[in-house]
Amino acid sequence: MRKKLRRQVLKGGLESILVRKDLTSEELLQMMCDYLRQNSESCDWVGYYLVSEQSPDHLVLGPYSGKPTEHIHIPFGKGVCGRAAQSCDTLVIDDVTTESNYLSCSPDVRAEIVVPVEHEGALVGELDVDSETPGAFGDGDTELLKWVAEASSERVADLAASS
Repeated sequence: MRKKLRRQVLKGGLESILVRKDLTSEELLQMMCDYLRQNSESCDWVGYYLVSEQSPDHLVLGPYSGKPTEHIHIPFGKGVCGRAAQSCDTLVIDDVTTESNYLSCSPDVRAEIVVPVEHEGALVGELDVDSETPGAFGDGDTELLKWVAEASSERVADLAASS
């Protein structure tokens, strides 16, 4: 019950960011990442990867919150993010150390969830969340992050088009 209440509070805070018309898409998505990382027990790194029109088979790092990553460009099929982009499926990895095709952003990361962001039937990006806790993401977290991906899809598409 406590986790469900916490997710409802998170969703309310995210909704208050999403309605802001005074922010650019990049600013709004940055605020979303910061809010999720700062207000969730299991989110140690939160970021958007974008599908660039210039390179439609690669992901390009967009707004994120957490430690810097060297993974600025990720080809479809490579790592968890690339696999999620290639399949357009949400991937939840309880223990990244068991993944043979894993791109490590930090040696401390233990769990990852990647949610594709689609707009008007096309993949425009992904929401990528890392945790230092193994098995950190449950069904409720998946549901919330799918909602975030859908709710932010227009802004992700706008930013991807300009990247």
